[in-house]
Amino acid sequence: MSRPVLCLAAALLATCAAACDSPTPSPTGFVRVDQVGYRTDEAKQAFLMGSPGDASFRVVDESGRTVLDGVAGPSTGSWNTGFPVVRALDLSALRTPGSYRVLATGAEPSPVFRVGSGAELFGPQVAANVHFFQAQRDGADVVASIVDRRPAHLNDAAATVYEVPRYDESGDELLDERLTPTGGPVDVSGGWFDAGDFLKFTHTAAYSTALLLLAQRDAPAGGPELAAETRHGLAWLDKVWDDSTGTLHAQVGIGAGNEDVRTDHDAWRLPEADEAPGADPALTRRPVFRAADPGQPISPNLAGKVAAAFALAAQTTTGEAALRALDKAAKVYDLADREPDALVTAYPHAFYPEASWQDDLEFAAAELALAGRALGDPRTDGWARDAGHWAADHLASDALGTLGVGDVSALAHADLVKLFDTGTAAAETTRDLLTDDLARQLDDGGARAVGDPFRAGTDYLEFDAVPHAFGLATTALLHQRATGEDTYAAFGTQQRNWALGANPWGSSFVIGAGSVYPRCPEHQVANLTGQQLTGAAVNGPNRADLFTEPNRFPTMRPCASADFTRFDGHGARFVDDVGAWQSVEPADDFTATALLAFALTSR
Repeated sequence: MSRPVLCLAAALLATCAAACDSPTPSPTGFVRVDQVGYRTDEAKQAFLMGSPGDASFRVVDESGRTVLDGVAGPSTGSWNTGFPVVRALDLSALRTPGSYRVLATGAEPSPVFRVGSGAELFGPQVAANVHFFQAQRDGADVVASIVDRRPAHLNDAAATVYEVPRYDESGDELLDERLTPTGGPVDVSGGWFDAGDFLKFTHTAAYSTALLLLAQRDAPAGGPELAAETRHGLAWLDKVWDDSTGTLHAQVGIGAGNEDVRTDHDAWRLPEADEAPGADPALTRRPVFRAADPGQPISPNLAGKVAAAFALAAQTTTGEAALRALDKAAKVYDLADREPDALVTAYPHAFYPEASWQDDLEFAAAELALAGRALGDPRTDGWARDAGHWAADHLASDALGTLGVGDVSALAHADLVKLFDTGTAAAETTRDLLTDDLARQLDDGGARAVGDPFRAGTDYLEFDAVPHAFGLATTALLHQRATGEDTYAAFGTQQRNWALGANPWGSSFVIGAGSVYPRCPEHQVANLTGQQLTGAAVNGPNRADLFTEPNRFPTMRPCASADFTRFDGHGARFVDDVGAWQSVEPADDFTATALLAFALTSR
């Protein structure tokens, strides 16, 4: 081996001092890359965190051979006092499939990343996301090979329904001295745990099921395991929706109580422990709460998500199963409250605050129309007109957001565009207005990105930073397919890059994706079994002052990974500690949004 190659290989192992004539100065900078990788045909950007000075870089392949070199761009801003300069590195000329590292002056070598096709890079990420949903399964139908799962909460098959709980204004404390039974028994067994706890919410389950169905319908990734998981989600929605009485159940379990009402969040245990001998009765027999009284109008955001999921099921099945799914979707949609005083998401509402609802009805109506058109249903034109009406109402509202569990307008717009393209009428809006709003959502993210050194279009100081990044990545792909234009392609790719490691902390925020990712998620099963929760997306960074008191239980296994403190900045922190739910609690809606982004990118 020649002396230059020997020194380069040694540098990659941080041992050049032993192999070369003079010691190498300790690196003071860091290169941040998308640790999963970059498609051969897309713009490729990395970031160099460091100090003013020389900013040359080169990319080396697995043999240490330089395949690209260049000079970093001008500063994109300062991150913190330790890293006063951040520069973008343009790697777009790198198009040959393979594994690479970036070496930059004065910086540690980057993590390894790959260049390849979308299917090669992101198909496995979809499969990993599906494994997370398998880990979240409740009831008898668990997958034992995933984080050592065991059947749990079998008593949910004969659960008691209680009156809707009342909370204080903040949603922190239950005002009722006790829960008051009002009906049952009902079978609400199965489904998915919502997050790191064992609560089950129709709100997030319907959203997640709908996104998994969209991935199944529109992308080749996922295969039989994804199809099986969509069936699992739909089976639970079938249970929480009582077709015979027109009743939608909103929640299983309770997460915020008081001195007299014990809740799911008062214990740290494996889910099967809830029905073991001597278990707490409050956990053994979990309460169920309705979204509305039988046959009464249902909060439109909730009805819209559930109806959309059933209508998507009608699009991804055939024969009598498709007709039954369409019928259920239509019944739920018809019960949606068109003049709501307040929205139902979860109890308390503060767990999942949501301000918009017309987008959910647009989503439901668009999916009903697409299903109806395929099945020859005479109601199709009426649903299409409804979708246009709700789209116009949403665009005229003051609750315009970007894709996530609280705003599904991007999904609704994209499928309503499909109706326009098939000649199905949709009054009160136009194709251009829909694509313009997709662009507006991306422009909103772009406006935030301009002020961020890492060009993130998401807000580091708010919850759901990571799913909003994946939401923007998804919206960029939807816009490109609706318009045929790649105006936002590079921006959408940047958002995925940020979530997978091209961020200040150099961590991917999807467990198992890349080489640096959360090792200590706030997830009871993963913590107590000691197994990796592959495929789970976490919240990521959050406002620094939220981390003053970690969540601790006597039964929690202590776990803290690398200290990311030196990389905190702009008022944000990222903490990989089992008690840091603000950063590393995974959730179904987070992971479903990532899954859809990966599935569409894999095409």
